[in-house]
Amino acid sequence: MADTTRVGAIDCGTNSIRLLVADLDPVAGTLEDVVRRMEIVRLGQGIDRTGMIAAESMTRTLAMTKEYAAQCRSLGATRVRFVATSASRDARNAAEFVDGVRAAFLEQWGDPVDPEVVSGDEEARLSFTGATGDLVATGVEGPYLVVDLGGGSTEFVRGTASVEAERSVDIGCVRMTERHLVSDPPTPGEIAAASRDIDAAIDEAAEVVPFGGVRALVGLAGTVTTIAAHRLRLRTYDPTAIHLSRAPVSEALAASDDLLHLIRTERAALPYMHPGRVDVIGAGALIWSRVIERVAAVAGIRTVIASEHDILDGIARSLAE
Repeated sequence: MADTTRVGAIDCGTNSIRLLVADLDPVAGTLEDVVRRMEIVRLGQGIDRTGMIAAESMTRTLAMTKEYAAQCRSLGATRVRFVATSASRDARNAAEFVDGVRAAFLEQWGDPVDPEVVSGDEEARLSFTGATGDLVATGVEGPYLVVDLGGGSTEFVRGTASVEAERSVDIGCVRMTERHLVSDPPTPGEIAAASRDIDAAIDEAAEVVPFGGVRALVGLAGTVTTIAAHRLRLRTYDPTAIHLSRAPVSEALAASDDLLHLIRTERAALPYMHPGRVDVIGAGALIWSRVIERVAAVAGIRTVIASEHDILDGIARSLAE
C-alpha cells in the first residue's frame, strides 16, 4: 500500500451526484474502492426550460457536497477532483454553484476544491478511461463504442487503446422527460416527438464518431445499469451482477421498451429501481433503445454490455496524471 494514493472523485451531473474514494496505484494502474456512493439531487431540474439552477436544486446539491467533502476528510483522501457536467455547463448561475462547492470543501475538507465544469469532449475522455480498463482485462475486443447516458447529455466515445473520436450531444433522461414525456405512461405522440430529437442527436454524434466496425457497444450510468437490472429481474440492485453483463440486442430492447411503457407506480415497485430514477427512466430507456438499434444496424453487433465503471473511475484515475 506504500505506493498508493488515496483519492476522492466526485461526478456531479444533471440528475445525480456521486462519490468514489479509492486507493490509486499510478504504477500498476489499479484502483481499489474504499467507498462508492450515489444520491439523486436533480441539479438540472427545470434547467432546459429556465436556463438556471433552481434554488432548491442548488441547496440539495451543496448539502450533499458538504457531506462528501467531510467523508473525503474522514477517509484520508489526499487529492480530490470534482467534475461537474451538463447542468452546470448550461446554467446562467453556474458561478454561484462553483462558489458553493469551493466553500463546502474549504469548510469540511480543509482546502477549497474548484469544481471543473468540463467540456463534453473531456467528459467523454474521462468516461472512456473509466469504462475500458475492465474491458481490456476481461478480453473484450475493440474498437469500443462507449455511450455515457446522463441526465442532460449523452457522450459517444469510440476507441480501443485510447480515444479515437468523441461527441457529446444534448439528450438525457431528465432533459427528454421534461421536454416530451410528460404523461404517465407517455403517449405515442410524446414518444414520437422524443424519438425525433433523439435520432437527430444520434445523427449529430455519428457525423464525428463512426459506428461502423464497432466490436462492442458499452453503456454507462444509471439508466443503462437499471435497464440491465430489469432485464436480469434482480431481487435488488446488485452492481456485481450488472457490471460487464452482456445482453442480446433483442433482450436489451425488450427491457427498454417495457420500462418506457410502465406507469410510474409500477416502476417504483421494482426492487432495483432507485426512487430518483422512477420518473425519468422511461426517457432514458427510449434513448438507449434508439442508440442500440442504430449501432446494431450499422455495426452488426449482437450484444450490448453494461458497465458499472464510468466517468467516476476516470476522474479518480486522472489524479495519477
